[in-house]
Amino acid sequence: MLTCRFPPQIRPFHICDKGKPVTKAEKSTYLITGGSGFIGSHLADALLARGDSVVALDNLSTGRRENLRPHPNLRFVHGSVLDELMVDELVRQCDVVVHLAAAVGVKLIVEQPLRCLTTNIRGSEIVIEAAYRYRKKFLITSTSEIYGKNSSGPLPESADRILGPPSVVRWAYSTAKAVDEILANAYHRERGLPTIVVRLFNTVGPRQSPAYGMVIPRLVRQAISGAPLTVFGDGSQTRCFAHVADVVDALLMLLDLEAAEGQTFNIGSEEEVSILELAKLIIRHTGSTSGIEVIPYHEAYIKGFEDMTRRVPDTTKLRELTGWTPRRTLDEILTEVVMEAREDIAASVP
Repeated sequence: MLTCRFPPQIRPFHICDKGKPVTKAEKSTYLITGGSGFIGSHLADALLARGDSVVALDNLSTGRRENLRPHPNLRFVHGSVLDELMVDELVRQCDVVVHLAAAVGVKLIVEQPLRCLTTNIRGSEIVIEAAYRYRKKFLITSTSEIYGKNSSGPLPESADRILGPPSVVRWAYSTAKAVDEILANAYHRERGLPTIVVRLFNTVGPRQSPAYGMVIPRLVRQAISGAPLTVFGDGSQTRCFAHVADVVDALLMLLDLEAAEGQTFNIGSEEEVSILELAKLIIRHTGSTSGIEVIPYHEAYIKGFEDMTRRVPDTTKLRELTGWTPRRTLDEILTEVVMEAREDIAASVP
């Protein structure tokens, strides 16, 4: 049986009357599923920096071992959230569970919908069942895909979901994450499990892979290499991009607040940009001579693919509870991503 040596079980920390976290006398051990992925590794860094311990569980299907820097309070476990015995043991010996593991990215969702459904539904069920068995606080990351084709933003957490027919595979991810949210909410309401649901809107920054349809790293690498920047659809669709460090700040605030339990929060920037304008910004930031190639959706993906024209979060709820606002602008994000991409490309050249 897999065994882990972690600090002993600690008592829950206390919250003052105004919902502000009081400094914890003891540190916690956090289990992060998907812990060597883009967001998971940044969250691990932040938790370790403040003195907590981290167990990062990842099957390395999209995460990278090198995303995790060596640290005496960090343990990496190579495994899957579908492994019930492993998940049970890890949850038992940790204090807080942060469930990030998921099959993500438009390209992966469209090409492998069955994998998305299995990982995102069954995996979440296994993790939350273990959290309930051992009464551990549980935070799950959901997605702005929850809102489907609802483009009437800014979208509050109570906004309607508008989806296409089940035959359109684009909606498999949205549906799977909706099931995850329902599970978390049901465990909180019916069984008293302290759960938090967060919906992430286009998180970007260092360590994000250009694979699986992640738009900014993909366009940046195209610009640096001199290839045409491929914009899908007509480019008029708008998105908002938040830096991963800002997103991690929000996650930490919510994890430390008892008042966040049983609730759902949008996390994202409200700085809106069209994808066509984003491509032009990236060309300016890289100094590239690349052109822009507009590709219809049916050529980029599959026949019947659907997208939304606008996706902007309303983060009022998060701001009113925690005071959180994103600190980094899109220009600052692009500067950092371009710098990292150039370094990665240079390091890969023999």
